[in-house]
Amino acid sequence: MNLIQRLKIWKELRRLEARVREEPSPGTFVDLGQVFINLDMAERALQAADDGLLLFPDSTELKKLRTFARRAVDRVRIDELRERIAKNPNGKLYSELAAVQSEAGDQGAVHATCEEWSVRFPHDAGPWMWLGQSHLQAFYRSIAARDGGDAVQCLERAIGLEPKNIRARILLAELFYRIGSTQRARTLLDAVPREGDDGDLQNLRRQVSAARPLGSDVDSLLRAAEDNGMLPNAPPTAAVPVHGDEGIASIRDALAAIAEMEGVEKAAYIRGTRALVKGDIKDGKDPFLRTVRVVAKAGHRFSRRLDIGSFKRGVVQGPFGVLCICCYGEVLAAVQCEASAPTERILAELQEVVASSLYAMGVQQ
Repeated sequence: MNLIQRLKIWKELRRLEARVREEPSPGTFVDLGQVFINLDMAERALQAADDGLLLFPDSTELKKLRTFARRAVDRVRIDELRERIAKNPNGKLYSELAAVQSEAGDQGAVHATCEEWSVRFPHDAGPWMWLGQSHLQAFYRSIAARDGGDAVQCLERAIGLEPKNIRARILLAELFYRIGSTQRARTLLDAVPREGDDGDLQNLRRQVSAARPLGSDVDSLLRAAEDNGMLPNAPPTAAVPVHGDEGIASIRDALAAIAEMEGVEKAAYIRGTRALVKGDIKDGKDPFLRTVRVVAKAGHRFSRRLDIGSFKRGVVQGPFGVLCICCYGEVLAAVQCEASAPTERILAELQEVVASSLYAMGVQQ
């Protein structure tokens, strides 16, 4: 870019900055951000997108600008860290690089960085921590046994290199608890000092103490979770599961929270012939309740016929909108919602309701 072109861009920049103040609109903020990008000022472009979203939070154009600017900022930061590592490699710089790559969602780059890091510093627990967290995120997202096994190996490696690594112990303890290996979770947590426990860690300790052990073979428990398509124990940030009438009340509260989500019209929790419902449902013969029961049974039969495991969750679209269904055996939770509703979030919430209720009501997984 020659001097004359650059001067024209700076002139346009001053004009757009004045328009943003005087006549703000999504288009004006996008134009301003684009000028910043042309001037290689990615951070200013990101700031322009953030400022615009404060005024116009639903603007698709501004969200796209923010994503593009964020990537540009990350690229600049990654290049800077790479240059610094080439001159003076150390664990702190590798950790910063892995953090930026992880925030950018580039898990492949995180793995490559950690591999290089572990080769240069074989006694550093850092790369194994980052790899463990990466595999852990993948496991909680997909419930794939392979990701869970990789997470266990990496976190155990990190603890072996740094026995006082509290975060590695907590992450591994939570994973063991979620899959049902409660004794191994207790052993790890016993080595974590209680001083300074935050709310999440206190919940984890309580839930691990109350949880029913499902076995000690981690590989078998991971495969069982993958086959079931869900984890038997709820996250430590969730309310501690309870029994009896309190358990029913907890399920009812969770169902009410789902019913209040944007776009949700009806919600139901069904166990056998009993049902808890929220929304415009008149009685047990409501078409919504009958339909979700039929769909769940059809899903089970189809899965068994093809020998592809078990039907755990699904989405059905029609003139009525969208049905989101999560189930385990005779227990299921379902929602009828509008097509614009956040179905993935709804499915995740329904899955937690089913998983938590199975434990709360004493159902063996």
